[in-house]
Amino acid sequence: MSTAEATRATNPWLTAAAWRRLFRDRPIIPLSALLVALIVLLELARPGIVDADWLSITVRAAVPLAILAACQTLTMLTGGIDLSVGMVASMAAYLAATQSTANGDLTAIFIGLGAAALVGLANGIGVGIFRVHPLIMTLGVSLVVLGLMNVYQLAMVQAGVHLPQIILDLGAGMTFDVIPNNLIVFVPLAAAILIGLRRSGFGRLLFAVGDNPIAARLSGVRAWQVLIALYILSAVLAGIAGYLVSGLTKTTSLTLVESNVLPSVAAAVIGGTSIMGGRGGYSGTIVGALILTVLGTLLIVLQMPEGLRQILFGAIIVGVAAAYARVTGES
Repeated sequence: MSTAEATRATNPWLTAAAWRRLFRDRPIIPLSALLVALIVLLELARPGIVDADWLSITVRAAVPLAILAACQTLTMLTGGIDLSVGMVASMAAYLAATQSTANGDLTAIFIGLGAAALVGLANGIGVGIFRVHPLIMTLGVSLVVLGLMNVYQLAMVQAGVHLPQIILDLGAGMTFDVIPNNLIVFVPLAAAILIGLRRSGFGRLLFAVGDNPIAARLSGVRAWQVLIALYILSAVLAGIAGYLVSGLTKTTSLTLVESNVLPSVAAAVIGGTSIMGGRGGYSGTIVGALILTVLGTLLIVLQMPEGLRQILFGAIIVGVAAAYARVTGES
């Protein structure tokens, strides 16, 4: 036996099977390594850019994307997807901004989240009861919402737009000039999702419906109820993300968050959530959102055009999905 063969025999980490298991079972490890590599590359491209201020700005920008990616992670666990999150997020922020003057900030915020929940209910009924494919259902509902909001915008043209102060403080504010205020929203949400997916009955039902819907149905799971609750939750999370985006940009419009739909899907796929359902988690999605945020900064530093960025996001989705499918043996 040669020296190289002996080394491979005694070190299981040098085998291809070991690396496949690592990517399949603990994707957060290679993802964290990729994130560190991107940060190092960014520092090499522009020395001195990586400091405490850059870290704060990066985290603040990544939080809304991570919340939108949570919508995709949860729906993809059931074998679905939610392409309405961009429109729902924009709608919630616009409703809050136009209703705050007449009804007060807090009421306006609940109006936006209530409207988001109704859109999620429509998605859930379509997917869970009428068995419309999630891609078609959520895309169609987003177009309906866009039309309704265009009518609403014309009706409210005289009312003006006023973002609630709490949205501005949470979206763009910093505590001690270094800690993003949006972490006040994100940390509890992320903890609830991480714990809920592994410890709650609802989380286990999401995995069961996505992994084997026939077995789940035979065991007594009412998948339509799970899907309705899921898409309502997804829409409410999207509304919260819309508030943070509008607070960060200090503006609102009917298409404010639409450009984040593709990156939210990319973050979930990069994080190891299977588009086939039944496998994944939110911790990898959070790292995926950070990776895309740092990658976006790197492309700006390298003066890459926006079109190339969109091409890159699309290529990432296809490439990573194909890689995970090969590693896990999915078809």
